Amino acid sequence: MDTIDLAYVGRGLHEELVAYIADQEDYYADEGVHVALRDGCAWDEERLRGGASIGLGRALLSRLTGGTPWVALTVNTHRPLFWFLARPGLDSLSDLAGRRLAVHAPGTAPGCFARIVLRGAGLDPDRDIRTVVRAPGDYGMDLRRLRADEIDAALVGSTMAPEAVAAEHGWRVLAWVGDHFRIPTVGLAVDTSRTDPDDPAVQAVLRAHRRALKVIHEDPDTTVRHMHTFLGGHTPDEVRAHYDTFIAPHYTTDGQVDLAVGEAAISAVAAELGVPPTVTAAGFYRTAP
Repeated sequence: MDTIDLAYVGRGLHEELVAYIADQEDYYADEGVHVALRDGCAWDEERLRGGASIGLGRALLSRLTGGTPWVALTVNTHRPLFWFLARPGLDSLSDLAGRRLAVHAPGTAPGCFARIVLRGAGLDPDRDIRTVVRAPGDYGMDLRRLRADEIDAALVGSTMAPEAVAAEHGWRVLAWVGDHFRIPTVGLAVDTSRTDPDDPAVQAVLRAHRRALKVIHEDPDTTVRHMHTFLGGHTPDEVRAHYDTFIAPHYTTDGQVDLAVGEAAISAVAAELGVPPTVTAAGFYRTAP
């Protein structure tokens, strides 16, 4: 049986759902590959390069800033699952001016995406907002800080259903990043200097992930059951609403990329990072079946 290390570099449904379904439904075994799912959230670039990665955003940033020859072989969604969650009194992104925002570091993929969205709302992330930079996690500390009035808003990920959390606490969801910035994100990427995209293990994982993507669209009950593993603090109705709003309409059916979206996203990310767009969408996203 072929073997491969597959690392996730963020936590939550956004990063893990497709691989989790493939694992739990035994698609990897069906395809004849043993997949070691690894927590690469704290890994440095060198260690991450040794296997395949789910995090396409981090791979793109690494390619643009360091020239690491990552390529994306399948894409799960073009709409990042991150939200701006805020305390009462803030009604829009523009209301974040002068406020305290907990957010990822600028050099991380979600931090970069957030800055692009904030600029689109007319805000300078470095001057107009009092940023509280923190490492990504389950965002539980952000919720505590919101309740304690230590911050005014936070960029949170898919370890929760933000709309349900907001309703519970009387907070506001100011924006979903996926509504304001589209980028082919999460899927499967390899460093071509270390891993051949045509390696049988890589191809087996791609087949398993495409099967999992079909489950998301063709078997909502199974998908929601798996989602509840990640969203254990939510009711079945809240999990289903999250699926109906953010997952089913926006995940790909076959892992293929929209190159026009990819091209625009690469240009925006490169501009935010202050580096030239040294790779085209066709050069980075190689998702042909």
